[in-house]
Amino acid sequence: MSTDTNSTKPTVYQDFHLQYIAGEWQSGQDDSVNTNTNPYNGDTLVEIQQATSKQLDEAYQAANTAQKEWAQSTPAQRAAVLYKVVSIFDQRQEEIVDWLIKESGSTRIKAMVEFSSARAITLEAASFPSRVHGEIRPSNIAGKENFIYCEPLGVVAVISPWNFPLHLTQRSIAPALALGNAVVLKPASDTPITGGLLLAKIFEEAGLPKGLLNVVVGAGSEIGDAIVTHDIPSFVSFTGSTSVGKHIGELASGGDYIKQVALELGGNSPFVVLKDADIEQAVKAAAFGKFLHQGQICIAINRIIVEDDIHDEFVERFLAHVKTLSVGDPSKQDTAVGPIINEKQVKSLKDKIAKAQEEGATLLLSGEIKGQVVPPHVFTEVTREMDLSCNEVFGPLVGIIRAKDEEDALSIANDSMYGLSSAVFTTDMRKGLRFARGIRAGMTHINDISVNDESNVPFGGEKNSGIGRFNGEWVLEEFTRTHWISMQHKPRDYAF
Repeated sequence: MSTDTNSTKPTVYQDFHLQYIAGEWQSGQDDSVNTNTNPYNGDTLVEIQQATSKQLDEAYQAANTAQKEWAQSTPAQRAAVLYKVVSIFDQRQEEIVDWLIKESGSTRIKAMVEFSSARAITLEAASFPSRVHGEIRPSNIAGKENFIYCEPLGVVAVISPWNFPLHLTQRSIAPALALGNAVVLKPASDTPITGGLLLAKIFEEAGLPKGLLNVVVGAGSEIGDAIVTHDIPSFVSFTGSTSVGKHIGELASGGDYIKQVALELGGNSPFVVLKDADIEQAVKAAAFGKFLHQGQICIAINRIIVEDDIHDEFVERFLAHVKTLSVGDPSKQDTAVGPIINEKQVKSLKDKIAKAQEEGATLLLSGEIKGQVVPPHVFTEVTREMDLSCNEVFGPLVGIIRAKDEEDALSIANDSMYGLSSAVFTTDMRKGLRFARGIRAGMTHINDISVNDESNVPFGGEKNSGIGRFNGEWVLEEFTRTHWISMQHKPRDYAF
């Protein structure tokens, strides 16, 4: 690792205008340029000449070649690379956090949350090489043994999002590499550095053999479908919108080879406050779970559902608390709400604000939208039929829905095509558990926010929120293939 001559601090990574393909940093060959800007002040961070489909093919060919040798490496060799990545994370924490702030518009609070999550999944992945195992099963055929092997998939395609780019990329590539696979990654156009190129620098410094990780930054029109339909990858890991996820699912099953997929898609997380809840704690949780990263999180609180008996008190306290949140420059330590990722998303939020008012919702709290900074907007008199309730907001807007009772609250919570995360507040834990088990979602948290992700427990949803699970032993199944091999020790009698 290179360092400054007068310090042990590592030299800051540079040359993010280049692609990382086949273990080499090279210029993109497409005519188009990705101009990567700071969503808060509009500063240009880097201009990246984008990759062509030919360069994507080069990445896949390199990955395919490198993976065969990597699959034969020992668990200790693979684990060592992951542990080295964790060490580099620690050495470069401020550098990584700074990139998250200036590229993805993360507040410092959110950037630290994301850094910690990415580090945790890397540390967990370092244990995977020695945790994956096969089985020996008995046979009803005389003289036969059954061996069940757990083997690498081969080459994995990863398409990552812009909202938690570092973590949501690392939670796919770290397990994939740990389990003997190679990776070709396409990061989101808004976050090519924190969602890909920065990780490539880190893995390169950690000594990952060339060709195992490839980061291809390119236009969707050039490589968007090709990264899925290419013959080499056998698995596609995608995190993003439900509409794009459906398209990827169709592509993965429509070519010459059917590919396995893990799709972590949109959410519409309900946050239910029952009448016996600790209102003050629920208010604090609702504000943090809604406005962290400006609500641009798939598991962010999307609907606040409050029982009628405490509805008015909750609204009063919630409004008072939200008014104390600092809005603006994400680099400041106390900023709670920073910028929206791009102008397209800002326009979408403006449209949602207008539609909510047209549909009859009451806007109790708002503020002036300055550039890409949208302050919190809180609506009441929201019903389950309104757009604000039915669709993912992905911004600092929230509707509060009045529920008649516990049964009505559960009905409203389940009245969605999504089923990713959810939360319920109550002082009666037995009731909370009963309520939680009644919610159709992949994850439910009692007396906590819907924004939860731990590296050793399953993360994923159902319905239109996707298929597959990340983290822990659940991701071991996702990123490996099961191979049954039988051995007939003595001649078998056949019917003909």
